[in-house]
Amino acid sequence: MHSLRQGLGIAINNFRSWHKNPKIILSFCLGLIFCFLLSDKVVGFADKHNTILQIMEVFIWTFGDLKSILVISLILILIFSDIPNLGNEVPFVLIRTNRFVWMLGQIIYIILTTFLYTLFIMLSTFILSGRKSFTANMWSKTAAIMGYSNIGQRIAVPAFVKVLEFSFPYEVALHIFGLMLGYSLVLSGIVLLFNIIKDKAGMIAGVVFSGFGFIVNPEVILNWLHIPTERKVEANIIFGWISPLNHATYYMHNFGYDNLPRLWQSYVFFGLFSLTLFGLSLWRIRSYSFDFTGTESV
Repeated sequence: MHSLRQGLGIAINNFRSWHKNPKIILSFCLGLIFCFLLSDKVVGFADKHNTILQIMEVFIWTFGDLKSILVISLILILIFSDIPNLGNEVPFVLIRTNRFVWMLGQIIYIILTTFLYTLFIMLSTFILSGRKSFTANMWSKTAAIMGYSNIGQRIAVPAFVKVLEFSFPYEVALHIFGLMLGYSLVLSGIVLLFNIIKDKAGMIAGVVFSGFGFIVNPEVILNWLHIPTERKVEANIIFGWISPLNHATYYMHNFGYDNLPRLWQSYVFFGLFSLTLFGLSLWRIRSYSFDFTGTESV
């Protein structure tokens, strides 16, 4: 427990570096801009048809899509580009604690930052809903039009009928938030681990991981390998289990009539994946060479 308190103190100290930090300001500004660009179709559709939205629907229709999750999560690579934090205070922290506690602090910082960033993205969509939204836990007329008339597919909005029929907005939004958070934690863990293995390798590893998730998308595979369209169901199932990005996509789950992963299985997948990455980081820190300006390696 004492080590956990010390780790939390180290994490809080990392947050102090956010003050007037151009990288952090740029990252959150980019997140807001991407939210605006990605959700513009939904908001524009509601304005055009003079309908209102349930307050969660912009978030649901925007980040129920694989490509939107991919784009918005890439900003985390920028936020964690210099993780672990090697500020001027680190030599003194290592003297008062140890490598394990210091790394624990970095992991706590990553978890809290990822949660805050994902929450910021969700709140940004609430703002973009503007005055034309309501808070009751029921689907809006806008969602019904997009879902049942296939207009959502024509404007590239993942308005799936099975979502409307089996769930309610707040439940769906919480699941999408949880899936995004799980995927983002895995991505952040990869950046941390590879930065420890080799300085600045984390950004490359993060981009490769994101690229892998995009490539093993059934639509991409079908086009590249010229797989017949009738085999799409099988491809969805196979790559729905393989790709972490598909695990993060709400509609790529089993809702009672296919063999895709269930939601709880994706949560377990992300949880075990994240714990493995953080565990490897704690193990690797034993041989990590600390290089501080004006000092010898520690």
